[in-house]
Amino acid sequence: MPARRFVVPDIHGCARTFSALLEKILNLRPADTLFLLGDYTDRGPRSKEVVDRIMDLRKKGQAVHTLRGNHDDMLVRACKNPEYLRVWLLNGGGSTLASFGVEDPCEIPPVYRSFFSRLPFFLELDDFILVHAGLNLQAPDPFADTEAMLWSRSFTADIHRTRRKTIISGHTPVSRDAIRASLGTGHILLDNGCVYSSRPGLGTLAALELGTLSLYFMKNID
Repeated sequence: MPARRFVVPDIHGCARTFSALLEKILNLRPADTLFLLGDYTDRGPRSKEVVDRIMDLRKKGQAVHTLRGNHDDMLVRACKNPEYLRVWLLNGGGSTLASFGVEDPCEIPPVYRSFFSRLPFFLELDDFILVHAGLNLQAPDPFADTEAMLWSRSFTADIHRTRRKTIISGHTPVSRDAIRASLGTGHILLDNGCVYSSRPGLGTLAALELGTLSLYFMKNID
């Protein structure tokens, strides 16, 4: 069977949901490639287990490409910057500390801190640009504004500024209908707010297969 390419956004500590998506919904095969749009941590209860699963997939030879989200970036900065530590804790960082069984982000084992610190801000494929939040298409070089890649909430896609490639991002939770509607545009939205299972219209972890633009959803079971 042909290899497939799946994009998954914003797991946010929902390790059981992530595993169920891969195993029960996508039936991930060794030849498939997995692209993850960042925010592996915070809010949900199993941040460490999410990273463990990613590392385990790679050890088994699965192609897994991981991007940096704003929560991952806050974690990295929180270790050395008290102001970022405060902001991170206000945005769900406490659940990550609990998952790792520590009280300070600097106490997270080095192998995990190395994982987070090495995450790239975007990935350009032949046909898509993958990024956590968005691009600053008003900037002389949209690929130089890493702040926008982590935090942008609203921008108008312009294929002339993105080398005629469609942008795929997470970061901002939207309904399934909004995700489906975005498939025919220059900016595909993919975050259905898995961790927000109590909010109407949210609460599933989404995946997009790039070859067919097929959508898949797994309800939060964490």
